[in-house]
Amino acid sequence: MKKNSNNQELLYFHLNDRDHFVLSSGIEFYEFSRSLSDSLQKLLLLKHKFEEGEFNNHTLLHYVHEESLQKLMEENIANYGDFCWIDFEELEGVNVLSPQELAEILYLGHTKHHLKLPFYNQLGNRFAYLSQDDGWLNKIYYRNLNDFFRMLGQVIPRKIMMQKTEKTLLGMRKKREYPPINKEILKALTPVFKEGVVFALRKVEHSRNRLDLPLWVIGDYDDMDDMFDGFSQASNNPPDGRLIFDKKLKEWSLQAE
Repeated sequence: MKKNSNNQELLYFHLNDRDHFVLSSGIEFYEFSRSLSDSLQKLLLLKHKFEEGEFNNHTLLHYVHEESLQKLMEENIANYGDFCWIDFEELEGVNVLSPQELAEILYLGHTKHHLKLPFYNQLGNRFAYLSQDDGWLNKIYYRNLNDFFRMLGQVIPRKIMMQKTEKTLLGMRKKREYPPINKEILKALTPVFKEGVVFALRKVEHSRNRLDLPLWVIGDYDDMDDMFDGFSQASNNPPDGRLIFDKKLKEWSLQAE
């Protein structure tokens, strides 16, 4: 597996809009949860190694309160191996899950595939989060795909900020902060998300007035080693588009090649 820093330099996404999930590589739980903190309340843990969860007698599963969510975000989730959860609003909803619904949820956590779309009215859940070596291969179901675009609009600028430093006139280096990318800009990329796309953080280009983040359409992968090989070949060609940040206007835009 080509993990470590590599999966922080590439962001891969393949969107299945029919079944409301996104396969991705390069985004970890703490980035996801920080970007969507207003939408996360409690988590029912299906696969995990978190030692501070509460036990639920109805499902025989552990869960995380809002108060413990920050502790979970600080864990080294990638070392868990499998990390799977489904969010919920109130514990009463968990306690009225039927045997059939619980079987569906357990199957989801065990196989990372759904028997039916994993959204339950009594839970009020927005997500089902299924990861293998978190950040390396994640499969996330979104009740509302706008949450995916909203999350990504937060994460990409933060990742660029953490990776890139720029020289000032005095030669000192500083990190530049970038505003979120409007989700409508990212939604315009829906056709390439459905094909499978890589944003290459390692190839970000800076000039005095703008920043360019190139992207390549590389296809549908569920093996991330193969995805990296596919990107290595595709990146020999010009990018299929760019996200551009205008440093004077402080605005993001999309450029198709």
